[in-house]
Amino acid sequence: MEILIMLVPIIILMYFMQRSQKKQQRKRQEVLDSMRPGNQVVTIGGLHGVVSEIDDDKKTVTLDCEGIFLEFDRASIRTVKSNSAEENAQSDSVPTTDNTPEPAEDTENRNSNEDPSQEDKNES
Repeated sequence: MEILIMLVPIIILMYFMQRSQKKQQRKRQEVLDSMRPGNQVVTIGGLHGVVSEIDDDKKTVTLDCEGIFLEFDRASIRTVKSNSAEENAQSDSVPTTDNTPEPAEDTENRNSNEDPSQEDKNES
């Protein structure tokens, strides 16, 4: 019975760890599948470049690194950043709102004839 009490939490823990790993793998695969020519990427070695072409048969990506074309496995891509044209299109479609309140001016304590720097000295 004691063994069962110890095994149940371990099995539950392993289940949730495996589930989170699968979720991360699925998300990474979606990112790699959404990669298109023109996207900026960073490889696992830290090389920054722009996707020039994608070969689905060989599962490789050709990167343009300032005029030098390098071929990498798709699995060697760490992060994918969308190109600036897509970002601009997305930012134009979603209106940005600034919800920060504007500071209210304290008109009672401020005289129009007084220099603001003098007021700071007086408060000190």
